[in-house]
Order: sequence, then C-alpha cells, then structure tokens
Amino acid sequence: MSERVTLPPAVREALERANPWWQGQPAPAVPSFRRHDFGSVRSALASGLAPVVALRGPRQVGKTTLALQLLGQLFAEGTAPRRLLRVQFDALPELAGLTSPLLHIAWWFEDNVLGRTFNAAAQAAEPAFFVFDEVQDLPDWSTQLKHLVDINAVRGLVTGSSSLRIEAGRDSLAGRITTLEMGPLRLGEVAALRGLSPIPPLLPRNGLALLKERATWEALRAHGESHRAVRDEAFRAFSERGSYPFAHMDPSRPWEQVADHLAETVVRRAVQHDLATGAFGAVRDEAFAEEVFRLVCRYTGQVAGQATWCGEIEKALGRPVAWPEVLSCLEAFDDALLVRLVRPLEMRLRTRAAGAKPCLCDHSLRAAWLYEAVPLDPAGLEKAPHLDGLAGRIAESVVGAYLSAILWLDVTHLPARSGHPEVDFVVTVGEQRIPVEVKYRRRIDHPDTVGLRAFMEKPHNNAPFGLLVTLLDDAGSDDPRIVSLPLSSLLLLR
Repeated sequence: MSERVTLPPAVREALERANPWWQGQPAPAVPSFRRHDFGSVRSALASGLAPVVALRGPRQVGKTTLALQLLGQLFAEGTAPRRLLRVQFDALPELAGLTSPLLHIAWWFEDNVLGRTFNAAAQAAEPAFFVFDEVQDLPDWSTQLKHLVDINAVRGLVTGSSSLRIEAGRDSLAGRITTLEMGPLRLGEVAALRGLSPIPPLLPRNGLALLKERATWEALRAHGESHRAVRDEAFRAFSERGSYPFAHMDPSRPWEQVADHLAETVVRRAVQHDLATGAFGAVRDEAFAEEVFRLVCRYTGQVAGQATWCGEIEKALGRPVAWPEVLSCLEAFDDALLVRLVRPLEMRLRTRAAGAKPCLCDHSLRAAWLYEAVPLDPAGLEKAPHLDGLAGRIAESVVGAYLSAILWLDVTHLPARSGHPEVDFVVTVGEQRIPVEVKYRRRIDHPDTVGLRAFMEKPHNNAPFGLLVTLLDDAGSDDPRIVSLPLSSLLLLR
C-alpha cells in the first residue's frame, strides 16, 4: 500500500480551518441573500456537461459568498462533509514550496479526509466536490486541474478575479469547463437586497440570439414601465451607491465608510495583487497604477488620446511616461475586470488599442476614488443640473460596462471619421449589428440620433434598428427604426 500524502503543517492547518465541517464544526455564516448567478452555477454543476464550472468576476462582488452558499446547499441536500473540499488559494502563501500544489492538496484530501479514491467514492454514488477560490495566481492551475478531472470522477467550482488567466484555463480545459461571469449587483438584485418587490430579468440564460429581435428591446422598455415604481426606487439606490453588495447590505452605513471600503478592498487590493507584475515580469509601481486608475475614473466612457494619458500622468508623478506602459496598465485593469476597454469597431485603425473607451465596472468606484458623487437618477439630477454633462458621460460608461459584461457578446464603439459621425457602442450578434447611442437628457432632438441613423442607413452594417438610451421613459426618438428606453430599464435586461 502506498504511503499517505502529507502536507506542511501550516498548509494542513489552513485547510482544516477553511473546512471546519470535517471536524463537525459549522461552516462560516453567509448572507441569506443569493445572487442571481447562484442558480446559473448550481444548474451548470448539476447538468454534468462539464466537470468544472469557472466563475470569474472582480473582487468583492460575492464569488466567495456564492461558493459558501453552494456548499451550504450541498449540506442541506445531505452531502457528507468529508466529500467537500474548499481551498482559498490566495490565503495560502505556503503553497509556494509545493510541486503541483493543487494536485498535492487533492491527493492529501483523498487520503486523509475522503478515505478512499475519488473514483471509488463516485462509484458508490458519493462523489467528491471541490471549491477552489481565487485559483488564477497558482502556476499551471489549469494543467493540474485537467489532470485531476481527466482521471478522477470529481466535480467542482473554481473562481478567479482575472479574466485572461481564467480564460487561459478555459482554453487548456476545453470540453471540461463551463465559464460564467459574475459582476456587481444587477438592478433587480439591488431591489431585492433593499427589500423591494423582485424584478425578474428579461433576458433568459443563453438568450443572446433574442437581442437581434427589435421586439426584445421593445419588451424590455415595457418591462421597465410595468415595474416603474420599484425600478425607480432601485435605480435611485444604484445612483447613490452603485452596485457592490457591501454598499447595500446596510443602507444606514454612511457613504464615506462605503467609499473607503471600496477604495481599499477593491481598487488598492487589485493594484497590490492583480496588477503587481507588469510586462515581462517587471514589478509595477503602485503609484503609477493608482494614477492610471484615477484617469480611468476621470475619462470613463470617453476616448482620451495617448498625449492626454501620458501628459497627465507625467505631471502627477514627475517622470517621463511612455504609452506602452500606460496601455499595459489599462489592459491589466481590464484583465482584473474593474475596467472594460471597449475597442473601436473600425479594424483598420493602426492603433486600435489606443482608441479603446474605458468603462468602469461600477460607477461607485469613481465616486470612491475621486471623492466625487454624481447622481444618475432623474430626481437627483434635477437638484444638481450643473452635473448633467458629467452624468451623461458616466451613464455612457455604465452602458458600456453593462453590455460588455454579457458573456460572449461583442461590444465595440465607432469613432467619428471624416463625414461619418461616431456611435457610442455597437453590439454585434452573429452577422447583425445594433448601434447604441446614449443621450442622457430630458429632451431628445433630431440631431441627437444622427449617428444611429447614419449607421443604420449603410447596408453593409446590417443594422435594421438601433437603441437610444435616455434619462426618462418619455424621452425618445420619433424615428420608427429606433427603440428608445431609459437607462433604468436597460439595466433590467439581465
């Protein structure tokens, strides 16, 4: 009989603390509120189409909470504690000394907790289940996981706050992994967390093909109007605090505390951990990364030129700054899912990446980082009309980030060219394109839709209709090809 696998005492103790159910102790308390993504994860795992579900998303959106809720659901269904393994990889620096740490922990669990091989447990209809949290920083995690699921009948969830590294894992685990994305709260979730009546999302799972239908967007407008009272109250809360779960758990908590928490646990933690290493393994300067993020906040929803980026950072840091250094940092924030870089549709642009439009994953990060709160709800803007223009740019960022977060949806923007007006965003579904314009004002005039109309009138764009995102329900275009709807209703799509 082979010798049992052992672990360093510090690693074993950390695992036992992360899995208290092995000793008959209760799991950590978690909120009863479940994100909409819980059902998607549970369904993907139950379907058995792939043994691994990868859940990616920015920090502090509730991935760990969802994982613990999932374990709690398994307990409630009668799963024996010894069949469940949870590893928080970003809390185990001691793993650096292990060869193939993911596999090492799996074999240790098999020997010392499960008490039989993974395959023997599965054949007895008691398969093991794992949760690997923040796995993306583990070297060769996908190769190790592929080896684990290829020779063992196990199933589990992996989470990560890096889109590229999770995607790299998806490529290595082709046929063995289902990828889902979890962002900040959806507007319907804000309503539920605030104790309002539930508002179901309009778009079903795997419903991207429906976006090609004009009727879908008209139904979305009607959906928002039918839930107007709750929608408007939830949107007011969204306007005031954004959509990170922490911001709505206790509405009585002062905004200043929420802002400090967001700046520290979301932005600075991403800078210190997810962005610590730059191109070719070089250590990235934290002050530089924070300055880049400040400019993302300042120019969110807009395209700023290279000279603007480099010039403002040089002025702040007092040293020369090259564009490749800035671009690398922007792409790192995009990788960490804090920023969505919406690329230009025009593929012939020689500096396509330079023309990207940065959109924050949540406007509350801007308010927290710049100490500048800008209302988005109509009532708030009516009290602060001098902020209308800035609110419009932030609303454009909200739209860009929201659409970009829909997995597998292609979202770009069309820059202005000689004789051709710009279009804020272009959504491509298959061969069809949907131009989207954001006009965040109380009145819409004919010139406001010139970009949409010019785009739809070019046959090669294959755009039978366009979308106009507005401030109010009754503000819209009289062009029958344009579907007008307020931002608050757009946010009920999913």
